Amino acid sequence: MSEFNVIEVVDGDTFDVIPKWSWNGSEGSRVRPAGYNAPEQGTVGGNKARQKLETLIEGKKVELGNAYRLDRGRLVCAVYYNGKNLKNYFPEYQ
Repeated sequence: MSEFNVIEVVDGDTFDVIPKWSWNGSEGSRVRPAGYNAPEQGTVGGNKARQKLETLIEGKKVELGNAYRLDRGRLVCAVYYNGKNLKNYFPEYQ
């Protein structure tokens, strides 16, 4: 696994990292954690989900594990924070 700094949380299940990730000939900064699906911004619960993720990881280090695919420019992969899979912090969205 590789370590990255979270520079911005976009919504409850999307964030940007530095340095850029590289996977299967593509690279980028946007990440979509695998294993949960939070409400989108502008929908019921969307702001609460974004705030929860922001409080948890913004400005901190995460590890990116197994990548599964690219989705609209986002790397969909396992994400770990403090040694725990990020999806486990969000059981309400699994």
